[in-house]
Parts: sequence; C-alpha cells; structure tokens
Amino acid sequence: MLGNFQQSQLRIEIEAPTDAIRDSLLHPVQLEKWFLGQRFAPGMPEELLPGFQFTTWTGPVAIHHQVDVVKPNCLRLLLSGGIDGFHEWYWGEGWVQSRLEGVSLLPLNLGQTLSLLSLRQFLATQGR
Repeated sequence: MLGNFQQSQLRIEIEAPTDAIRDSLLHPVQLEKWFLGQRFAPGMPEELLPGFQFTTWTGPVAIHHQVDVVKPNCLRLLLSGGIDGFHEWYWGEGWVQSRLEGVSLLPLNLGQTLSLLSLRQFLATQGR
C-alpha cells in the first residue's frame, strides 16, 4: 500500500442519547445520510454485524470495510484498499469518539473531523 501511516483520535460532544448515536453508526440507512463523501455498495443489511463486509467509495477510491466488533457502545471496522488499517467508534450519552489508524494517501484526519461534524449535525436535526 502506498501512502503514509496516519493515526487520529477525536472525541466530540453530541446532544443526542446513546441509542440515537448507536443507530446512526450501526444502521446503514442512517449511516448513508451523514457519512460525507462516501458512496455505499448496494445490498447493505438493516444493521451491521461482525463479519459483514462492504465497500464505500471516496471519489474513485474504494475502501473495503470488514465489521470486526459490534458492542452496545463500540464498532470496529477493518479497512483495506484506499486505507489499510482500522476505524473504531465508541459512544455514550452525549459523546462520540473515533479512532482511525492506517496507511493511506487520503488525508485521514480531515475526513475523520468532517465525518464527526456531519454526524453531530445529522443528530441535531433528528432531535428536532
């Protein structure tokens, strides 16, 4: 894989209950509404479960995801293709944290920051 090793860990406050955050991360129908710049492959399940694999595209760059861990407050995705590494999500009442590590030519920290802000905006509009 060409690129640089990058790692980033961000945590933000979100005015949303734990269940709303969880649903936004684990239900592809919700995920597609806020995950910026990503096009999802057809045939996504109702909820992400361990072992499920899917591909998203950031422009022409394909990123393959394998769901590694799903817990009541945690999601871990193994990444390959445009990013070789992993993406972990943790959440609780009023907060979400994202940890991303991998080798990529893409600016991972920028994409991660924009995704978290998009999630916060999406959940703010859902609560109205």
